[in-house]
Amino acid sequence: MMAVEHFDVVVVGAGLSGVGAGVHLHETCPTKSYVILEGRPAMGGTWDLFRYPGIRSDSDMHTLGYNFKPWREAKSIADGPSILSYIRETAKDFGVEDHIRYNHLVKRAAWSSETASWTVEARLGDSDETATITCNFLFMCSGYYSYRGGHTPDFPGIGDFKGRVVHPQQWPEDLDYRDKTVVVIGSGATAMTLIPAMAGKAAHVTMLQRSPTYVVSRPDHDAVANTLRKYLPESVAYGITRWKNTTLQGLMYKRTRSQPDKIKAMILAGVRKELGPDYDVETHFTPSYNPWDQRLCLVPNSDLFAAIRSDKASVVTDHIDTFTETGIRLKSGETLQADIVVTATGLTMAVMGEVEFKVDGAPVDFGRTWTYKGMMFSGVPNLVSTFGYINASWTLRADLTCEYVCRLLNHMDRVGAAEATPTLAAGEADMASRPWIDDFSAGYMQREMHRFPKQGDHAPWINPQDYARDKVMIRKGAIDDGALVFKTAPVSGPALLAAA
Repeated sequence: MMAVEHFDVVVVGAGLSGVGAGVHLHETCPTKSYVILEGRPAMGGTWDLFRYPGIRSDSDMHTLGYNFKPWREAKSIADGPSILSYIRETAKDFGVEDHIRYNHLVKRAAWSSETASWTVEARLGDSDETATITCNFLFMCSGYYSYRGGHTPDFPGIGDFKGRVVHPQQWPEDLDYRDKTVVVIGSGATAMTLIPAMAGKAAHVTMLQRSPTYVVSRPDHDAVANTLRKYLPESVAYGITRWKNTTLQGLMYKRTRSQPDKIKAMILAGVRKELGPDYDVETHFTPSYNPWDQRLCLVPNSDLFAAIRSDKASVVTDHIDTFTETGIRLKSGETLQADIVVTATGLTMAVMGEVEFKVDGAPVDFGRTWTYKGMMFSGVPNLVSTFGYINASWTLRADLTCEYVCRLLNHMDRVGAAEATPTLAAGEADMASRPWIDDFSAGYMQREMHRFPKQGDHAPWINPQDYARDKVMIRKGAIDDGALVFKTAPVSGPALLAAA
C-alpha cells in the first residue's frame, strides 16, 4: 500500500485553470505546499484532448490568456497547438510542472471535521491501484465536461450506416477524409471550426443543423494589440488590450440584453454581406432566439463563409429522420450522402469532475447546495471550484477564482482558521432560487442544470456570469463577510501537523 501524503492544497486538473492555479499559489501563497492531480498523461486539458482539424479558440487570447502572462503571438484567435504550447510554457516558466502528478484520476474526496482535512483518492492510470492524499484545501480545476465522451443523440438507424461516425472529442488519428463526402451534424463552435478546416481536403462538407446559430466574423489578428506591442512594454500592451477586449465584450453582451433586435439585425447584415443577396440567410443563419441567449459563434477571417462561397461546403437546416447505409435521410425527404459523419453534437457536462464527494460521511448532492460567489458551496468546507464564463473568456473568471483562493488561504493563516464554510443564515434556505447558469438556453446546459448548485436572490449566493460585477464581488469583497464561517484548527489531525 502506498504511503499517504499530505499537502496544504490539492488542485484537481492540469489544464488551463489548473496550471494557472499553480502559478497563483506559487506567487501569492509561497509557503503553501501543493500538488496538481491530472487524470490524463499530459497537461493541457481541452487543448491536449481535442485533436480535430482546425481546433482553435473562439475567444481572443488576450482574455483567454492568463492575467500574469502576456500572449505574445500575432494571432489573437489561436489554434489549439499554440494554446497548448502557451500552457506548457507557463507551467515551465513558473515551476508548476514539477508539482503535477499525471495519471492520477481523482475519484473520491471526503472531508473530516475532526481533522479539518480532505482525503482524496485517485486512480493511477488504467490500473486498480489508488493513491491517497490528504489536504487542508481542495481546489477543483477540472472543467465543465466529461472526458469520458461527448454527447451523441441516439440517432435512428445509425447502426445501418456503412461509413464512419466520429465525435470530435474522440477524433481518430487515422481518419482520412481526403476526397470524401462529409456531413457534420451540429451548428456550434466545433462544427463551425470543422467545416472550413475539412473543406480544403474533402470532396464536400455539409453542416447539418436542426436550427441556426448566430455567427460573427472577425480578423484573427488584433491590430491594436500588435501595434501597442511595438511601442510599449509587453505587460503594459497586454494589459491595455485585455482591458479593451473585456470592456468591449461586456458592452456587447449588455446591448444584446437591452437591444436584442438591433444586435440581431447587425449580425444578420454581416452574414448577408458575406454570402450575398441570394443566399437564404433567414433559413440557415437566423436563430429563433435572441443573441447571447445561446453562445455566439466566432469565425476568424470569414473562413466558414469563404468555404460556403467556394461550394466546398454547404449548410442544410432540417431534422434527421434516419441514417441509411449511405448517408442520412431527412424529415423533408432529402437524403444527404456521406462517407463520414461527424457528430459535433456537444459535450456531456460534468459536475465537479465526476468526483464522489462526502462531508463527514454524508454524500454531497451539489444540486441541493447554494452557490457562494459562483465558486463555493453551502455547507461544504474548504472547497473551491473554477467555472468560467459562458459569455466571455473562461480564464477571466479562472484568474479571479485563483486570486480569491489565495486571499482566502492567507486570511485563514492570519486568523488561525483551519476551516471556511459557506453557511446560510436563518431563513435564507427559503430564498427564491434560480438555475446556476441563468438566462442561457443551450441544450447541453439545460440538460444538466439540475445537478449544479442553485443561485439565490442576493449576494453572496449568486453566480453573476458578469466579469465587471465579479471583479468587485470576488477581488474586492470582504473575505470575512458573515456568510463564510471560520473555525479554528482541531486538537489533532493533518491541519495541526502541517502547521507544527
